[in-house]
Amino acid sequence: MSQTPTPAGVERRLPPVAWLTTLALSTVIVGGIVMSAYAPRRAPLAPVGALLALAVVLLIGVVVIFTRLRDFAWSTFGRVFKWALLAYVIEAAVIEFAFVHDHTSGATLAVLSGMLVVFAVSVPTTIAFTVARYADPS
Repeated sequence: MSQTPTPAGVERRLPPVAWLTTLALSTVIVGGIVMSAYAPRRAPLAPVGALLALAVVLLIGVVVIFTRLRDFAWSTFGRVFKWALLAYVIEAAVIEFAFVHDHTSGATLAVLSGMLVVFAVSVPTTIAFTVARYADPS
């Protein structure tokens, strides 16, 4: 757990949420690199699916951490998260449109869509947590 200074100068211990969401994002980026390395051939989906599953497990871990987190600036987190999520969902939707427009289909599209969901959730979570951890929790 990392140390976070509060406005009164007292240290608060917070779990490594930003690290976990960044690791989840990193796994889907590696999966995307693996898939693009096979272009224009069909990429093997087993290793990429395993990376996607790891990313989902990491994000579920973040949700579990959030359910146990007390004394946190939830209102600040919510305000930042909703706007960042909106931006990243739009970005992911545009990328998804490009995949569909290029006739990506089947299991490949499903894996890529899952990776985009992780992307669209992990980045706003990292941003919002980073802002809220330094905000006054009251």
